[in-house]
Amino acid sequence: MSLFQEIGGEPAVTATVNLFYDKVLADPDVNHFFDGMVMDGQKKMLRHFVTFAFGGPNHYSGDNMRQAHARQVEHGLNEFHFDRIMDHLGSTLQELGVPNGKITEAANIANSVRSDVLGH
Repeated sequence: MSLFQEIGGEPAVTATVNLFYDKVLADPDVNHFFDGMVMDGQKKMLRHFVTFAFGGPNHYSGDNMRQAHARQVEHGLNEFHFDRIMDHLGSTLQELGVPNGKITEAANIANSVRSDVLGH
């Protein structure tokens, strides 16, 4: 069974993305990276990416991680910011009752794109 199925499929991913962005947009350490973005579109892209990355159906048609985050890297996105985002992902999954082992699995998946997101 994929992580996508184990955490509850599409409804769980939608709840995760919505709560995650609530946390991110309230965090002055990282919220400026989302200035000027249309958040409905951003949420849709993240839902599709998370669904695919967690083993669900692939509806992601966005840029690769390096291209998708190039603007943020130009504006200073670095390891500190990535770690803040990871903290928000972990606390979101914890708040939604995802078991610790599955949170670790999700963190490993997210960390697997760290270099590309940061343009290394």
